[in-house]
Amino acid sequence: MSSLVSPVGEHRFRRPLIRTLVSLLAAVMTGLTVAGCSAGGQTKIVFAFNKREAIPFMTQVVKEYNASQNKVRVVMDTSGIGTTAAGFVRGNPPDFLLANFNNQAARYVTHCSVIDVSGTPAARRIRTDVKSLVNSVGVCPGRTSAVPYSIMAAGVLYNKDIFAKYNLKVPTTWNELIAVSKTLKAAGVTPFYGTLFDSWTVSQGWFDYSAGGSVNLKSFFATMAEEGKDVGPDSAVSFQKDFLPAMEKMMVLAKQYTNSDAASKIYGDGNTAMANGKAAMYLQGPWAFSEISKTNAKAPLGTFPLPMSNNASDLKVAVNVDLAAMIPEQSKHQGEAKEFMNFLFQKKRIDAYNASQLGYGPTTDAARVTDSRIAGLRSYYEGGHFYAGPSYVIPQAIPITNLSQSIVLGADPKGVLATIDADWARFARRQ
Repeated sequence: MSSLVSPVGEHRFRRPLIRTLVSLLAAVMTGLTVAGCSAGGQTKIVFAFNKREAIPFMTQVVKEYNASQNKVRVVMDTSGIGTTAAGFVRGNPPDFLLANFNNQAARYVTHCSVIDVSGTPAARRIRTDVKSLVNSVGVCPGRTSAVPYSIMAAGVLYNKDIFAKYNLKVPTTWNELIAVSKTLKAAGVTPFYGTLFDSWTVSQGWFDYSAGGSVNLKSFFATMAEEGKDVGPDSAVSFQKDFLPAMEKMMVLAKQYTNSDAASKIYGDGNTAMANGKAAMYLQGPWAFSEISKTNAKAPLGTFPLPMSNNASDLKVAVNVDLAAMIPEQSKHQGEAKEFMNFLFQKKRIDAYNASQLGYGPTTDAARVTDSRIAGLRSYYEGGHFYAGPSYVIPQAIPITNLSQSIVLGADPKGVLATIDADWARFARRQ
């Protein structure tokens, strides 16, 4: 077969192609030779961070760190938890993580895939009760694997002007809460704005606050872990026995004191409603304030714990470890990651971060919260009167967001709680 390219033309075509292939091969070999290094001989470490609203703050922190020394260059990866998880699976995780310590992140700890950082200055400054909070979500025996950076305290967001208009005091007992709700409803004011179409708002708010205000969750989950595959109607503790009274109270609020269209409303609707004074109360965390302020930066809002008993001394606030620092076992730059971690945890820096995000500091020397929107929770957090919501503790294999949503949408609480027990026992058997 004759060639479609003449010998001269073929020669001219192949020479630049060969040069290109040689250049690409050289680039690849160079990259392999200096893996983990950047220009100027600096060691590159990858910092995974995916809290979207705080990326500008962390970008500035990284910039400051890179300018403070010339041995390490930190590169921030904001591609998300999916990319981070894939990195662990493929044996190529980031060198340093600062992530929401939820069920997904806790798996890195429980599988001992992140190193022990107990000897770092950062770990030594963490409050004892906050360490216990972290361990209740996930722990690798004998290690301090995740060091909390920011704690979010959540409760009932309320409109101070509406409360003042009707001479209402912040309730501290269940009976007081019902009295406030009745007064508001009689005056034509929606007591609670419900966004029940979004399942996460139900599990994080309605389900977690109701259970946390009614049950000693630390003791409950410790006993549940012991019961394991034997959890059921006759076990020492179970969801169907211990959570039922809380779910019944939750349904009183959801059925009698929310907007009539709560089942079709989403998170964004709730934020807009609260910004415009369309309801007196809202079961959400401090992250909602930034969204509310986009509509009304002067919305007169505050926060208090949801009371679920008639003993005011039972009041506790729901908290979650919004960010925790971890260093993967497979990182080749653990020492450099620890140095960056120490920089990140310097008092002025961690205090500034938490102030910017309406978070509470986890350290013994944390600055006191002063923002009036969340100051109503301060005494509870400072006094250690808090709990990790059950949706953060229940294994991810159990679809608690959908199950809790089914209750507020009308499913029989007893049946749903029995399903959670069965799922728990099934999960324990697999483990």
